[in-house]
Amino acid sequence: MNVHIRFLGGAGTVTGSKYLVEHEGQSLLVDCGLFQGYKQLRLRNRDPLPVLPSDIGAVLLTHAHLDHSGYLPLLAKEGFHGKVWATPATRDLARILLPDSGHIQEEDANFANRKGFSKHSPALPLYTEGDALNCLKLIRTVRMGEAFEPLRGWTARYSGAGHILGAASLLLEVGGQRILFSGDLGRPDDSLMLAPDPPPAADAVVIESTYGDREHPEEDVLAELAPALQRVAARGGTAVVPVFAVGRAQALLHAIAGLKASGDLPSALPVFLDSPMSIHTTGLFARHLGEHRLNAAECQAMERVATMTRSAEESKAIARQHGPKVILSASGMATGGRVLHHLAQHLGDHRNMVLLTGYQSPGTRGATLAGGSGKLRIHGQDIAIRAEIVQLASASAHADASQLMDWLRALPAPPRRVFVTHGDMDASDTLRHRIETELGWPALVPEHGSGHAIPPAPLRVTPPGERSLPPSEAGSVAASD
Repeated sequence: MNVHIRFLGGAGTVTGSKYLVEHEGQSLLVDCGLFQGYKQLRLRNRDPLPVLPSDIGAVLLTHAHLDHSGYLPLLAKEGFHGKVWATPATRDLARILLPDSGHIQEEDANFANRKGFSKHSPALPLYTEGDALNCLKLIRTVRMGEAFEPLRGWTARYSGAGHILGAASLLLEVGGQRILFSGDLGRPDDSLMLAPDPPPAADAVVIESTYGDREHPEEDVLAELAPALQRVAARGGTAVVPVFAVGRAQALLHAIAGLKASGDLPSALPVFLDSPMSIHTTGLFARHLGEHRLNAAECQAMERVATMTRSAEESKAIARQHGPKVILSASGMATGGRVLHHLAQHLGDHRNMVLLTGYQSPGTRGATLAGGSGKLRIHGQDIAIRAEIVQLASASAHADASQLMDWLRALPAPPRRVFVTHGDMDASDTLRHRIETELGWPALVPEHGSGHAIPPAPLRVTPPGERSLPPSEAGSVAASD
C-alpha cells in the first residue's frame, strides 16, 4: 500500500501547516497549525478536519510558531489523544505560546462582546487557555538527531532547521519510503540562530517557500534598523514595532543592544518589550545555550536593553511616558495582542513610526500597513495612518529563494518528488519552477486538501534537449482529492 500525504494546510498559503501522512490504516500529522490572515483562511480553523481527530495516531511538530502548532489545543479538545512529539525547546516554547494564544482569543472575544462589534452573538474563542494547558500534557520530547517511533513501524528523526529555538526539519520513514519535511528553514547567516543542518536523503521532500520568489538584501539588520530609529528619535516620536514573540523579538533586542553598545543609538533611548510571551521567550535563550549563536553575556545584554512590561497596567503606563521611545510588542503581523492598542494610540501622529520586521501575510493588518493604506481597522474602528511606515527587509528568519535552493542541492541524491508548500502562490510556483529547471527534479504546488502518493519509482523532469522517457520508465504519481 502506498504512503499518502494529504495537505490539510500550508498549501498555497503561508499559514495553517498540517500534513496528514497515511499508511495501512495509520496516520499522523506533521505540524498542526492555525490559519491566519485573510478571513476566508481563518474560517478554515472552524471547519472540521476531513479525518476524525481521534483517528490521528500522533502529531509531530517541526517548531512552535502558531501557524505550525496553534491548532493543537482544538485538535485535542475535539478528541485527539495521541502523543505530540517535539524537540525540548519547541516544548518549552509551546508552553508559552499555546496558553497565551488561548488567553488572547478569550480576551478578544470578551472585548468584542463588550464593544458589540462582532457579527456573532456571543463571540466565542476558538479555544481557551484551559484547552491549551490540557493539550500540553500530550507533548513528548526528543533531541535533534535521535531516532524515535511515533507509531509502530514508523521511524522519525529531527535535524536542525535554524529559524527559531527548537525548529527542526523532520525525516519520516514509513512503508519503505523516506519523506523529508523541511519545516521553516532559517538563514545560514542569521544573527541569532545556527544555520540549518544539511538535509538527509529522501524519496520525497516537502519544502517551505515563504520567500520562494525573493532574495534577502545584503544589508544587515543593524544597517537598516539604526537610521530608522535615529530618525524617529530625532523628531521625538515613538517607534511601534510589531514583533513575533518567538525569534523576531529577540533578534531586535539583540540588535538594539548592539547599536547602543556601539553608540549608534543613545543609551538613554527608552525601549519597552510589551509582550509577556516575548519576555518569557527571551528568558529561554539562556536555558538553551549551544542551540543558538549567543553566549551567556549576550543573552544577558538582550534582556537588559529593554524594560519588560508584564502587566496590563505597566503596558498602559508606556503611553504616559513623554519623549522618544521604542515599543516592541506582539503580534508580528498585528493580528492581535497588545500591539493593537499601541498602534491605535500612535498611528495618527506623523512623528511616530511603525517598524515592520518580517513577512506580513496577506489579509493581516501588517500587510495593510506594508501596502500603504491610509487607514487601519482596529477593534471595529478605522484609524487614520499618519505615522511613517518602515518595513525591514533584512530581519526575516526565513531562508530566501537561493538559500532554499542551496539546501535542496545539499541532498545526497535527487528525490522522486518535491512538494512546495507554505508560501503564497507566486512564491511557491516560482520556487517550483526553479526546482524543475535548475535541478531537473519533479516538483508541484499541492492544492489545499489534495492527497498525493509518494512515487513508487524514480521520476524526473527531462532537462532541455534530453530525450523524454516513456511512462513505463519514468514512473508515475498517484493523486486523489
